[in-house]
Amino acid sequence: MNGRPGEWRTVGLGDSPAERNKQPIAEVLARVLPPAGVVFEVASGTGQHIEHFARVFAGLEWQPSEADEESFALLAARVAAAALPNLRAPVVFDVLASAMPLVQAAAVLCSNMIHIAPWPATEALFRHAARLLVTGAPLVLYGPFQRGGQHTAPSNAAFDASLRARNAAWGVRDLDDVQAAARGHGFELTEALAMPANNLTVIFRREPQ
Repeated sequence: MNGRPGEWRTVGLGDSPAERNKQPIAEVLARVLPPAGVVFEVASGTGQHIEHFARVFAGLEWQPSEADEESFALLAARVAAAALPNLRAPVVFDVLASAMPLVQAAAVLCSNMIHIAPWPATEALFRHAARLLVTGAPLVLYGPFQRGGQHTAPSNAAFDASLRARNAAWGVRDLDDVQAAARGHGFELTEALAMPANNLTVIFRREPQ
């Protein structure tokens, strides 16, 4: 996605945020993902999350994607080094500009994207997911959210201010607004789970059409 700052997308080692949160997210995914099929990850970054999930959920196929050129190169190198049979080579995908590279998926996952992107990216994410997912299939979002127009912690308020200072089109999204966008594309919010560092894992499911 255009405008996502490269300094936030470098490969982390040790106690990086991605290293800290990948297992808590995996514990939620263990409850909500189907037992088989392809999980399409939008905005995989450098791939720390998806490599971990592919190791934990060996029965699922994992398809990473990324639009940022620098991050994509690091993602491709990570996937190649991991050499996991259920972790596919990444595809270039910009949620605002690209056609969906898959015809169908069992689930869609997107972490830490919608706040570092203009609002139309959120709408586009649901629009693409609606084409990919069958009834009942999950779309899983992870990241910071406002609730009822309020930040959930002072650190999130400060983070939101820093995002908007960098780009006025960015910002921590209100879950009510995201939920409204989801409904417009046939998704219903089923869970919003508190996570470490004042983030949420939010589960939407495709409604019958």
